[in-house]
Amino acid sequence: MTFWPDAPPEPPAPRFGATDWLRIVIRGVFVGTLTFGGLALLLLVRLIERPIFGMARPVTPYITKTVCRGALWFMGITYVVRGRAMQERGAIVANHGSWLDIFVLNAAKRIYFVSKAEVAGWPGIGWLARATGTVFIARDPRQARAQKEIFEQRLLAGHKLLFFPEGTSTDGRVVLPFKTTLFAAFFTDELRHELHIQPVTVAYHAPPGEGERFYGWWGDMSFGPHLLKVLAARRQGTAEVIYHAPLRVDDFPNRKTLAKHAETLVRSGHEAALRGSA
Repeated sequence: MTFWPDAPPEPPAPRFGATDWLRIVIRGVFVGTLTFGGLALLLLVRLIERPIFGMARPVTPYITKTVCRGALWFMGITYVVRGRAMQERGAIVANHGSWLDIFVLNAAKRIYFVSKAEVAGWPGIGWLARATGTVFIARDPRQARAQKEIFEQRLLAGHKLLFFPEGTSTDGRVVLPFKTTLFAAFFTDELRHELHIQPVTVAYHAPPGEGERFYGWWGDMSFGPHLLKVLAARRQGTAEVIYHAPLRVDDFPNRKTLAKHAETLVRSGHEAALRGSA
């Protein structure tokens, strides 16, 4: 994670009782078995899928989608989808409030995340990311050309790449200004006439009686304790995914105007969703 200047202080570490630990163990076993069992199945199917279909993945994304839906169900988190996922060729941009975004966004639509290169080395999460087709980017100008070519190949192959333009995860209560750098990839001669960008809002509604930032994951917060807190919740809340109308890249003069318009849609959707839960 990276940081933003106005980040709120991190909440104190939760204390768990015996019943909390029981929920953690039960939910953790089911979620872990489903997730890593699904990973094993995905890798097995990919051994057959890859030599036949190459870059295309007609089967394995459905495994990912099923696993993520099941994981949310086992955790007890309700997810609601509003709007229509685009059918046009292109990419998706969304706000980033939690590690749960991985499950929530994969559960709703066949997508491939774009992530910083460091994530590939994270135990567990890195393995899952690589297996599910995540595109890793390095902050190294020497690799810019190679990364641009990867983007073009994946997008022209029909893969829905998902970007988090804020550049960091948040507390789930704000949408930060979108960084415009990655939007430049959409304006190459090979892509701009072919692509649409779909802005997507993700909004979390905390469990009853919990703080409104319950699902937010930001700053120096460790993944392990936050995962335990979520698994321990007696009652869970809701994750809401809102698909906004796709934006045709050719309708915008440059990356900055496209990024700003997408940011406005995502932020307005986020504010409306949070007002609806107030």
